[in-house]
Amino acid sequence: MDTHHLVEDIGIVMGTLFKNVIGDCRGIARYGSFSCPMDEALTKVDLDISGRGYLVYNVELKRERVGDFETEMLKEFLYAFAINGGITLHVNNLYGENEHHIIESIFKALGRALGMASRITDSSGKIPSTKGKIGA
Repeated sequence: MDTHHLVEDIGIVMGTLFKNVIGDCRGIARYGSFSCPMDEALTKVDLDISGRGYLVYNVELKRERVGDFETEMLKEFLYAFAINGGITLHVNNLYGENEHHIIESIFKALGRALGMASRITDSSGKIPSTKGKIGA
């Protein structure tokens, strides 16, 4: 198996698992946003657990690899995760020089934003949508 399919498949599995765990989204905050500084790098991740997967990716990585990781696979992972997780995901790297720091700031911001969005904030168990359901 090549790296592209391996990384994409990991994104698919993680997104699918997230979607299954979150269920019908009863009581969750739904939206999450986090800016993560990692030394000289700063990345902002905003997301909506909308049931409609979408990725906006504003990250420019100049190196082909960071260690053994092919940097172009970052977008593939995030796309597969967002689409299969039903998450509208905006990833904006504002600046940074060290690509390891940029990638690390992306994942840490993503984790924090997901934590915010999936947190139970409504004990009545309402679905956070005027439509009464999450998704299309």
